[in-house]
Amino acid sequence: MNDNDIAAPVLSVIDIAGLTGAADAYTNLPLALVNNHVVRVSVMTEPFYWHLHPNSDETFLVMEGVVLIDLADATVELQPGQLFTIPKNTPHRTRPKGARSVNLTFESADMETEKVKGNEDGD
Repeated sequence: MNDNDIAAPVLSVIDIAGLTGAADAYTNLPLALVNNHVVRVSVMTEPFYWHLHPNSDETFLVMEGVVLIDLADATVELQPGQLFTIPKNTPHRTRPKGARSVNLTFESADMETEKVKGNEDGD
């Protein structure tokens, strides 16, 4: 499966644990299309670069582990079962706290990503 393939056709059960259980490297897979939005699952094993999305909000729901979301003036720590939305045009960086985190993201299907310079380390 590549980054643009949906995991399953409509009216199908998607086994998220089965898709992510053995993943030991960064993985980001689209699971489903909902109207004009995509639901993705990501396995984070390392920090993602500082970026923003000019045309879409991005919502994170943590399923396993802990994810840290660095913003310009704060870091948000999300535990399993917690949800957080980043408004469009907000620079941010995501990273696991520990070896890995598994997260669902909800975003516009046509979301654009622009790399930006980070606050702390210049990524």
